[in-house]
Amino acid sequence: MAAMTVLTTERLILREMTGADLDHIAALFGDEEVMRYYPKPMTRDEAQAWVEWNRRLYRSHGFGLWAMALRDTGEFAGDCGLTPQYVDGVREIEVGYHVRTSLQGYGYATEAAAAARDFARDKLLLSRLIAIINPENVPSQRVAEKIGLKPEKRSTVFGAEQIIYAGAI
Repeated sequence: MAAMTVLTTERLILREMTGADLDHIAALFGDEEVMRYYPKPMTRDEAQAWVEWNRRLYRSHGFGLWAMALRDTGEFAGDCGLTPQYVDGVREIEVGYHVRTSLQGYGYATEAAAAARDFARDKLLLSRLIAIINPENVPSQRVAEKIGLKPEKRSTVFGAEQIIYAGAI
């Protein structure tokens, strides 16, 4: 089954994940550097569950985290997209992003997150977006700020204190 392209940017393609992405997703989330702000790297089975969760989100919500590839080469770069999350009992839509270690620092997360923000505003007609970020994850905080989100509060999410970045889009 061909993966559906959802968004393109100057340098990136964001497309729906398929089962064929498992090796890339497992490598991404198995990388200790990518996962340094998470409790632990994912196992291959957890990565498979991640792909399946996103595929369910596409069907039920029309969005999820999408596979990110470089336009010029088709090389897998990470994932980025939108997911429903509950923060303090309130359902929110979060923008999330993960970039392969070798491709970090080139602005791909910001480029992809800005495209996901615009999709949320223009296609889903949302007026607010959040990002749930580990307080030590300064690079991710910078991405959130570059796409117009600001620290709103701290909250316990996923079993740990996180900074909730939020903003009108």
